[in-house]
Amino acid sequence: MIKSPAEVELMAESGRLLASVFSYLDHQELAGQTTMQVNDLVEDLIVNQLGARPASKGQYGYGFVLNCSRNEVVCHGVPSTEDVLQDGDIVNFDITLEKNGFIADSSKTFLIGTVAPQAKRLVQTTYEALWKGIRAVRPGARLGDVGHAIERHAKRAGYSIVRDYCGHGIGREMHEEPQVLHFGRPGTGLTLREGMVFTIEPMLNQGRRTVRTEADGWTVVTTDAKLSAQFEHTVAVTRDGVRVLTLRPEEAALVRA
Repeated sequence: MIKSPAEVELMAESGRLLASVFSYLDHQELAGQTTMQVNDLVEDLIVNQLGARPASKGQYGYGFVLNCSRNEVVCHGVPSTEDVLQDGDIVNFDITLEKNGFIADSSKTFLIGTVAPQAKRLVQTTYEALWKGIRAVRPGARLGDVGHAIERHAKRAGYSIVRDYCGHGIGREMHEEPQVLHFGRPGTGLTLREGMVFTIEPMLNQGRRTVRTEADGWTVVTTDAKLSAQFEHTVAVTRDGVRVLTLRPEEAALVRA
């Protein structure tokens, strides 16, 4: 569970490479592309340009390098040649990358073209909730503090938190201990220690928090067909706070906020 300083640096390198994948997607015209086209673009970038491994491919029998969760899809959406990104969509791309034996995990919800104000507000609030959780991370804090910070922000904005899925420890394996819930009570749960590395990845719904898995065994959707959004970062507990290992360049100011 506890990573050495050298291991954290290796994870930071994986995180830096993964952040560059999202920067690449930021500059792509996504409207009109199929989610399979995006999957193939990301695979080519990770393998042929970054010299890394897409860690999701083959994990638990999954055959693709990313999850693409559009509109009412909460998580684990499967790329398809028939799933075309359209103006007004919101879509979360969840991507993992392994380099030098260590895995980084991150996701971002993209706005495709002109998006309705209600959808924009959900996406923005989800991103803010992620950072509320990140800022609660420090040695001596408890995982309940992290979950509470996320849940409070979501509920104040009128959204529900999906409870069926959570963040997780990460390192040489995709999923390690601990589980990181996105709800909770302050002062409860595991005490955070320097060297812990885990993901924070809240999923917020416009409507009810309940979800169901579709017939493909992967795709998770809201039961009321309302929108869902998600953001994720891999973080490390440092001596005096938190380090976001998958930080994207445009987020540097948020670390100092």
